[in-house]
Amino acid sequence: MKLYIAEKPSLGRAIADVLPKPHRRDEGCIWVGDGDCVSWCIGHLLEQAEPDVYKPHYKKWVAEDLPIVPEQWQLVPKASTRKQLAVLRKLLKQAQFIVHAGDPDREGQLLVDEVVNYLKVSKTKRATIRRLLINDLNPSAVRQALANLRDNRDFIPLSTSALARSRADWLYGINLTRAFTLQGRKVGYDGVLSVGRVQTPLLGLVVRRDEAIRTFVSKPFYEVLAHLQVDPGKDPDAVFLAKWQPSEACQPHMDEEDRVLSRALAENVVGRITGQDAEVTAVQHKPGRQSPPLPYNLSALQIDAAKRFSMSAQQVLDGCQSLYEKHKLITYPRSDSRYLPSEHHRQAKDVLSAIGRMVGTLRGAVTGADHTLKGKAWNDAKVNAHHAIIPTLKTMPPGQLSSHEAKLYALIARQYLLQFYPHHTFTKTRINLVIAGGRFSATSKCIKEMGWKKLLAEVHSNTGGAKTDTVQAKSKTPAPEKLETDKGSDQYLPPLAVGDVLRCLKGECVEKNTQAPSAFTDATLLAAMTGIARFVTDSEVRKILKESDGLGTEATRAGIIELLFKRHFLARQGKQIHATEAGCGLINSLPESATLPDMTAKWESLLNAIVEEQASYGDFMGSLIPRLHGLIEESFTKLPIALKGVKSARPSYRKRPKKAASGKKQRKKPLA
Repeated sequence: MKLYIAEKPSLGRAIADVLPKPHRRDEGCIWVGDGDCVSWCIGHLLEQAEPDVYKPHYKKWVAEDLPIVPEQWQLVPKASTRKQLAVLRKLLKQAQFIVHAGDPDREGQLLVDEVVNYLKVSKTKRATIRRLLINDLNPSAVRQALANLRDNRDFIPLSTSALARSRADWLYGINLTRAFTLQGRKVGYDGVLSVGRVQTPLLGLVVRRDEAIRTFVSKPFYEVLAHLQVDPGKDPDAVFLAKWQPSEACQPHMDEEDRVLSRALAENVVGRITGQDAEVTAVQHKPGRQSPPLPYNLSALQIDAAKRFSMSAQQVLDGCQSLYEKHKLITYPRSDSRYLPSEHHRQAKDVLSAIGRMVGTLRGAVTGADHTLKGKAWNDAKVNAHHAIIPTLKTMPPGQLSSHEAKLYALIARQYLLQFYPHHTFTKTRINLVIAGGRFSATSKCIKEMGWKKLLAEVHSNTGGAKTDTVQAKSKTPAPEKLETDKGSDQYLPPLAVGDVLRCLKGECVEKNTQAPSAFTDATLLAAMTGIARFVTDSEVRKILKESDGLGTEATRAGIIELLFKRHFLARQGKQIHATEAGCGLINSLPESATLPDMTAKWESLLNAIVEEQASYGDFMGSLIPRLHGLIEESFTKLPIALKGVKSARPSYRKRPKKAASGKKQRKKPLA
């Protein structure tokens, strides 16, 4: 008997649907016509044991026990899924062959592997396990995946990397949470001070942003514009603007962003250039083209959905999971890739047809698409276990999607459609001039072909059509992104040559003011997590982070953000996200190194090296343990004064009768 083990029931059902019939449903599994069986996990069936499982006295939190480092790691069954674990125990004893069908990512690889190991499947049987990688739950895609099974041993490094991360997160979270909670009690803070290697640097980002906003003092700065007349004899009204480029001699009067802070200096330049000749010293015409934005990975989709629809990261993830598992309308949603396998291009015409049937406002765009175009999105070298999120071939009758599902499907469909439109092409022109010894420049951008950006404009103008299809019944197609333009690029620049002399009619001093940084929103906080490198000053760490996925993973970012809200370290004010008093107190009490993303960068670098077989589990854990000892020692050197007087935000409870009408006891539940 061959046993297929899926990550969750929905995936198990999709696999069974394409296997021989008749089918017989049993407890926690489906028997198929040829005698094989499909079963499943329900996410993780096992979890890391709590400290008191290793030693009973660890149940009490005391400083002398820290750090707690298990000698022999133990997993324990989750109480809620013991029944399914028992089903798999029985089936694994009967199976001659096993097919691992976890989700195609690091976590999906580990959660089935750990069940197989925990249930003590023999080495001989483990050596024959095959790996099934499914990105699309529709029958044709599942059949194709079944025809391309791989050796599960090829994925040992992926599973090892996930195991190392899981254990390291346990060590870091358990030990530092206990250490700082114990210290917090000494200054009167009675809540749990949860510390994690991703959640804490993320909280640190928000705390530092809030502090920057609170302490910000706006300063004026000055720009000088030259109004240049092209040809007084032919067209006296033909004028364009050139901007002053301060020289190094002006540095004492400028800030770190090269903004002139001295009004007197700017007005002096205005006086010197007014009425003077302007000589052209350089003319550059640079052709450019912009490829369509790549199809979505989860983070990019979450960021766009937050901008357009004010959806939280968790709402996007939940909606995508439903589109994938329940409706089978999109491919695997927890993807970190924005590329597609080359062979998938053969389905392009059919996928576009499905989009046209699903989204009424995109039907014209589907008609205008060239399905033979094959741009940079199709790149086998950048596709690993999973590819970008795109629509599947499936369609469904109108009105069956929720509002969020409809909006997300339309967003994913539009992004895929863009791949079948030509490049946006343009010419950038830059003119350099000298006026009274000062350097000035003017720029413009002349669009040659709108290309894919034309589609965005058309979609935006057609959102008022009749609501007759599945997606339109719930939402309008999302508005387009703003077209990117350079400042001043909308002006007309005449044809000029080096040596031409123009007339500066006047100089103009423009006063502006520095702006405080904006508070984080769902979109910008997600963007900060994926682009965390720009918040790091250390060049080596920044390089590592640029090459990694950022802070957290596609699958975990939404949960980490929600966790900080649940623990009352973050709070919403409209669309803005701010740190609470407890969140600020925690960050200001921790060693700075624990609040920065640097350590996570080094972790991710080593974890990726394990996947690439350039590092080992031992290398990773060997670097972590000494660091853990150092952080705990540092935590006990000073009291967290920043938390003194701060009250913990605990959920309120209300009393309920000991017995309900049925005579059964009911658990206390927190107030909504």
